[in-house]
Amino acid sequence: MSIDDCITILTVRGVTLEAGLSPTEIIGVEERFGFEFNPDHRRLLETVQPTGERWLDWRNDSPASIEARLAWPLEGILFDVEHDSFWPSTWPKKPDTRAEQFQIAADRIATWPMLVPIFAHRYLPAHPFSGGAPVFSVWQSDVIVYGNDLVDYFLHEFGPVDVQRIGSAPDVGPDICRPWSLLAFGSDVVD
Repeated sequence: MSIDDCITILTVRGVTLEAGLSPTEIIGVEERFGFEFNPDHRRLLETVQPTGERWLDWRNDSPASIEARLAWPLEGILFDVEHDSFWPSTWPKKPDTRAEQFQIAADRIATWPMLVPIFAHRYLPAHPFSGGAPVFSVWQSDVIVYGNDLVDYFLHEFGPVDVQRIGSAPDVGPDICRPWSLLAFGSDVVD
């Protein structure tokens, strides 16, 4: 994955790019919000901070706004649990009360890889997921692989542009970032 390719795509599409975050700023974000950026996301943010509508601005957005974006995947799945459209077959028998349902769902999802927002409802898995991580579009329990890696995602979201892809990640399969990738492939067996 090339950060230069990412920057080219974003520049061509008119995304405002501010100076990258300093190592101190990145560590501060990670410590405050309880995760580590995966290597690709970290390299992008060390180089540039995309800003504007629907971008998460790690330097200037309020802590409450960042926390809401981090909570979006869990809250969306809990919404689907509440409205009876989501209860995987691998989970225990569905309890009768919403409180018990929410507790089981929250406990299960807490074991899943944390997703970190990039743009709108597009997310990368946090570290320890390695570089070349897929980008997911997450809308409640509707999860889509929106890019095989960060460059592929930017091409899908902001392209097409004339960018040479060198060393692109292979197509993502259902096991690359379980259980998020299993949801993306329509599996009822998520964990």
